[in-house]
Amino acid sequence: MLTILRNLKKSALAILFVIILLLIQAFCDLSLPSYTSNIVNIGILQAGIESSVPEVIRASQLEKSLLFLNQNDKDKLLSHYSLINKENLNQDEWATYLKKYPLLDDEDLYIWDGEDETLISSLIADPLLIISTLELNPSKANMFHDINTKDGDIYTILNNLPEEAREEMLKPIKEQIKLMPDTLKSQATVAYVRAEYEAIGINIGKLQTRYILTVGAKMLGLAFAAMAASILVTFVAARIAAKLGRDLRNDVFCKVLSFSNAQMDRFSTASLITRSTNDIQQIQMMVVMMVRIVIYSPILALGGIIRILNTNTTMTWTLGVGVGAVLSLVIILMVVALPKFKLMQKLVDKVNLVMREILCGLPVIRAFSNENHEKERFDKVNTALTKNSLFVGRVMTFMMPALMLIMNLVAILIVWVGADRINTGTMQVGDIMAFIQYTMQIIMSFLMMTMISIILPRAAISVGRINEVLKEEPTIHDPAEEETIDPNKNGLLEFRNVSFSYPNAEEDVLSDISFIAKPGEVTAIIGSTGSGKSTLVNLIPRFYDVTEGEILINGTDIRNISQYNLRKRLGYVPQKGVLFSGTIESNISFGMSEASTETIKKAARIAQAAEFIEEKPEGYKEPIAQGGSNVSGGQKQRLSIARAIAKNPEIYIFDDSFSALDYKTDSELRKALKKELSHSTVIIVAQRISTIVNADQILVLDNGKIVGKGTHKELLKDCEVYRQIASSQLSKEELAYE
Repeated sequence: MLTILRNLKKSALAILFVIILLLIQAFCDLSLPSYTSNIVNIGILQAGIESSVPEVIRASQLEKSLLFLNQNDKDKLLSHYSLINKENLNQDEWATYLKKYPLLDDEDLYIWDGEDETLISSLIADPLLIISTLELNPSKANMFHDINTKDGDIYTILNNLPEEAREEMLKPIKEQIKLMPDTLKSQATVAYVRAEYEAIGINIGKLQTRYILTVGAKMLGLAFAAMAASILVTFVAARIAAKLGRDLRNDVFCKVLSFSNAQMDRFSTASLITRSTNDIQQIQMMVVMMVRIVIYSPILALGGIIRILNTNTTMTWTLGVGVGAVLSLVIILMVVALPKFKLMQKLVDKVNLVMREILCGLPVIRAFSNENHEKERFDKVNTALTKNSLFVGRVMTFMMPALMLIMNLVAILIVWVGADRINTGTMQVGDIMAFIQYTMQIIMSFLMMTMISIILPRAAISVGRINEVLKEEPTIHDPAEEETIDPNKNGLLEFRNVSFSYPNAEEDVLSDISFIAKPGEVTAIIGSTGSGKSTLVNLIPRFYDVTEGEILINGTDIRNISQYNLRKRLGYVPQKGVLFSGTIESNISFGMSEASTETIKKAARIAQAAEFIEEKPEGYKEPIAQGGSNVSGGQKQRLSIARAIAKNPEIYIFDDSFSALDYKTDSELRKALKKELSHSTVIIVAQRISTIVNADQILVLDNGKIVGKGTHKELLKDCEVYRQIASSQLSKEELAYE
């Protein structure tokens, strides 16, 4: 994970931008339920009246409410209300009020200044509740059954009483009111305010419509803002993940380029391809999920919990039930599915490996009519991957309906419990709706976080596989301080007591190899299959490093030269000709991109490739398919040889590069090489005696040791192994002639 975090540092600003967007989105998402609640509670149930404090009230009604307050509370209340009547307004101003409140007629008004709403609400709530009970619900006015009203109405009696007596009389009534739930008190007060507004001519229907439209517009604005934030987050997260994928692929590619052949053998080609594609895609998906969900879910869950605590704390246990059920389900599914997630990438590797082997070996498979066996082999790994994928898919398919069932059951539980709260007057319908929405948001947040915990193991395996490549230290290193190469020994190659063994091998592949290859000479290497010929020449470009001894170029140990400076002096033609997609020209100039047209044509002529190239419709611009599949084996070898010649190196290495050539082409090529490359050191690995018969020096390898060294004639006399090879390829007459 440190590798991922280190790469994500480059996108720190983008991640910060995403966090800001997610905060905006969470704010919008968390605000919508409260607005829904307001539409139901205020817009529908309260007819759009937001406050239990009347913004305007008739003087007669306010004076009634003052009867139920002590002198101190009266002063506080009146300090926030201004008296409006004909006497203190001119005719135009009074006409404006009459237009606004058409049923007002000649009655005086009190206008609230809009300040200290909490204080005014606490002062006026009880008096308005008492008045609404007396005037709007006379049948419920039994709270005054001890008061004798024969001498006048209750307001006249209370007004004529001394303040102390009035307070004593109202004390039991106020005690009863204190026992009432706040919700009921608020609803009763709002009902009175609504009646008061209607009494002075305010259009309640218009007020209600305006409130609902205003809140609805705010909800639409929040919804669009949340949508915009979500789209931007997805866009930026995708870019962050794509950038990370690009960097990881580049890092893996550069690391693989630095691997020695031994390390390439340890990581299979199919596995490296899977790691560079499928594994990095898994990491990209994980990063998108982390940026999009891991950051957002805690924000949404924490915000939802805070909102729920502000809505109603007596029902939070229902949230705990829902979250506990979700976590229990996810834990069970993780225990079941996690091992299968871990197995997924290994099975993908196997499918890729078998597929690559079959595709590469298709001609051989067809030649031996072994298609059915290969079908069965592929079907075996394919079926294993399919079964694993189906199991994981079924688990995930079961998960979503189960989670939806839990969420719906939790919603039913909230409605059931909330109905009782509504019945007792401790909650309103809108609060229940908001509570359900907040609970669903919180549960979904936990669900998203747990989904990450399911996806994470597979991604973690992919991260581990990528790290395995990135942390692999190259076994071939450049020296800390590069030695200077002697310019007077141009192309001199020397092996001094060189031994080599593959990693973890018990025996040496090469033992005590010593020889000198000089400029202007051809040094040939021959031996039976498995004698170590290719291994020997692979030590020169440092595809492997020697176990013992040293290899010198121009008198300098190749381990003390940078790989670049070493390999630019070499022209290497592998045993199997390798061409790249492009053109003939681009393949020949592969080792020297600035090679001129004359140089390319000269290299093709020396390699005996000019004739077939010029026969092509587009000549040197003729396209080469991937892997050189549109040219023959011999043509592929000749183009590989031309590529090495165009580089014009000090040392040429031909690793059995003439095997696909006919004898005539082989002979002409050797003549051209001897004539044109007389200044260079030439190393030829060959199986055919005819290819090396004119070499200046022939090394005979047997079981990793040099058992003969000399010219063709010298070896026929002195080397039994060489004689056996020669006798298997040359006729008795040819041997007698030699």
